[in-house]
Amino acid sequence: MRDYYAVIDLKCFFASVECVERNLDPFKTDLIVADKSRGKGTITLAITPKMKKRGIKNRCRVFEIPNNVHPIFAKPRMKKYIEYSGKVYKVYLKFIDKEDIHVYSIDEAFIYLTPYIKLYKKNPIEISKMILEEIYKETSLTATAGIGTNMYLAKIALDIISKHTKNNIGYLDEKLYNEKLIDHLPLTDFWMVGKATENRLFYHNIKTMRDITKTDPKILFDEFGINAEYLIDHAFGRESCTIKDIKNYKVKSNSISNSQILFKDYNYADARIILIEMIDYIVQRLVGYKLYAKTASFSIGYTNDMIKSLKVSFKLNNPTNSYNVIKKRVLSEYDYKINEHIKIRRISVCLGGLTNKKITQLSLFEEEVDEEKLEMAINDIKEKYGKNSILRAISYEENATMKIRNTLIGGHNAT
Repeated sequence: MRDYYAVIDLKCFFASVECVERNLDPFKTDLIVADKSRGKGTITLAITPKMKKRGIKNRCRVFEIPNNVHPIFAKPRMKKYIEYSGKVYKVYLKFIDKEDIHVYSIDEAFIYLTPYIKLYKKNPIEISKMILEEIYKETSLTATAGIGTNMYLAKIALDIISKHTKNNIGYLDEKLYNEKLIDHLPLTDFWMVGKATENRLFYHNIKTMRDITKTDPKILFDEFGINAEYLIDHAFGRESCTIKDIKNYKVKSNSISNSQILFKDYNYADARIILIEMIDYIVQRLVGYKLYAKTASFSIGYTNDMIKSLKVSFKLNNPTNSYNVIKKRVLSEYDYKINEHIKIRRISVCLGGLTNKKITQLSLFEEEVDEEKLEMAINDIKEKYGKNSILRAISYEENATMKIRNTLIGGHNAT
């Protein structure tokens, strides 16, 4: 028997949830999920299918919405969306074992269908339809599905084919893929082909998947390195990765990171405050996991996109989860390398080379041992009383963001 996979996507998820909560039909309602208080430059998280039909882009900025459209604005509510996503996952579990489900994002999941064809005595399309109907029954959300003989084809069937079917279900095997999509444009419609990849392919006069199949692999490997393998396989409609492979995958490198896109342009001094807060946050995670970092790095993105972002990486003297040790080292690099006269809009911090073993020399590190106990006590307080129950004094500075970010989920309003 051939293998079959499905990818199920919740249509215009955030916007549809907001419509369901208001007893509105997302296919007949102009609604946008966006926080207007952040200004007209705010990117919308989602728009309803009706607005998409008008030709409005899903991730547009508020000021790009045509003047003749007067949508309902819904402030993001991430806890609510997670709640609905959980309800949908429970629907999957009614029909499919969790080992055959790979949650790809809050509104999308891969499902291995092959074992269930005999169980339900239904074909892949009938099984998918059964799941979509149950999702609607339980949540009032409309879902779409792509079915393929591998995970890649299932995803392409979802992204390209399902949009043009009456039952919201698309199907592809390698033969159909070669017949229907080998010359499809634009290339960015294909999974894992972004604008930058498309531009690099155009440089070699490669405009379609068919062109990739006819291109000397050496050219592709010279341009994309090991990632050329994915491009070549996908051009032929091939994909060797399975859900079982994903479940068995073990990450080789280990690190903890945190990043922020700032609400406004920050100067050197105010961005330094944010950096300290981020170090505090990431060290708290280290302590909570009882891990120690061997390396640290941070990157700074400037407001002016023409100025190349700065990334600084370095080794720490010993594996540590000391807030003071890590802060001192990161800030010394920041103060030395950052241009004080350029406005900053993005910051990220990463601690890597994580280990659960610490080199202990009490004569030198007694202070770090005491600090670790303090950080653990702070962790316990936050876990019991909330993230904002105890903060460092710097988080009360005017341009600090920790208090606000502690109330967000994924950078958006929780409720």
